[in-house]
Amino acid sequence: MALIDRFFSRAFRRGTLTVTYADGTVRTFGAPDPDHPDVAIRFADRATPGRILRDPALGVAEAFIEGRLTIERGDVMALLALATKNNRWEAETGALDPNLAARSVTWVRRKLDQFNRTRVSRQNVKHHYDIGNQLYDLFLDEDRQYSCAYFLDPDNESLEQAQLDKKAHIAAKLALKPDMRVLDIGCGWGGMALYLHRTYGVDVLGITLSDEQIRLARERAVAAGVADHVKFELIDYRNLTGTFDRIVSVGMFEHVGPPQYRTFFRKCRDLLIPDGVMLIHTIGRAGAPGVTDEFTARYIFPGGYIPALSEIAKGYEGLRYYMTDCEVLRLHYAYTLRDWYDRATANRDKIVALYDEPFFRMWTFYLAGSCVSFLYGGMVNFQLQFARDRNALPITRDYMNDEERRIARTV
Repeated sequence: MALIDRFFSRAFRRGTLTVTYADGTVRTFGAPDPDHPDVAIRFADRATPGRILRDPALGVAEAFIEGRLTIERGDVMALLALATKNNRWEAETGALDPNLAARSVTWVRRKLDQFNRTRVSRQNVKHHYDIGNQLYDLFLDEDRQYSCAYFLDPDNESLEQAQLDKKAHIAAKLALKPDMRVLDIGCGWGGMALYLHRTYGVDVLGITLSDEQIRLARERAVAAGVADHVKFELIDYRNLTGTFDRIVSVGMFEHVGPPQYRTFFRKCRDLLIPDGVMLIHTIGRAGAPGVTDEFTARYIFPGGYIPALSEIAKGYEGLRYYMTDCEVLRLHYAYTLRDWYDRATANRDKIVALYDEPFFRMWTFYLAGSCVSFLYGGMVNFQLQFARDRNALPITRDYMNDEERRIARTV
């Protein structure tokens, strides 16, 4: 039995993967299972199976992007779901891990990438966020929330409603009052900043390193007639001065990098007033620290890294912070990414016209891979609340639930 056949036999036990090799040989792995997909793929050349053996995720991704692996039954979401559902994070099979050589090279590269100095951070942001606002119009909600939504009813709730509920869920944890000054680190296209001002009458400064995001965010503030109260700056958080009553950061911490965690938390402490409150919403690892996979680092988020909770703790330990609340959202991002994937595939022709077919395949591989990593892998979302003063917030969580119910679905 060829090495690739042994790999497939070990990796696919439930559901079926039918493989047509370049020489015309057809083999099926696994067994029919109503709870697992039935997928068929074809290899266009003899070299692709070896590349997959060295690094399964990168090998499959690049083969799919370049058209050397085609999916003849099912789609890329079904293929990746079949693989990860057979090798759930909880089971720790190791069947989809890169080989030792590939892991060693990736570990060294990613550790160097994670330093994210100021100039490099700007380049990394531009790689992902400055590829054109038109793309994001084709798969995000109307408010352009490019982070995990909060689903109260994932089978019946629209993405737009879930993103509105996410903003209310976060806002309730900030304990906001009118006229407070709020800093939004990594403000995206301005949706959270505009929501907080609209809901509470607070002044918000949003900061980003993306030219495309800052342009649209400013346009939105002007169009809403709130540019005097909701402002946006193209600036690195490390260069910011002043003080704020509240700090919120949604989907930005993934770009900080472990070597900069201490810098981040120290800077945020300096920016907060003595009884200030901060809320960080970030993707996190359910397990121990690791490294960013080669596909994501190479094609999607250079310099990006998903932190383990232990790594975040090392960032603020000793800085006289209280972590006042920690919530783990396990499946919400999977539901969000499922909707993004469906919207992207529905707009295939438009995305191909904007870029090309390989870009569309790369982007859908990214969305599908991210989705299954929350469904079956070790990815979660953390919402972490911090305060400098022990008396800054009520001593129970009731105020969060009460406030969320008050403001939800009202704006």
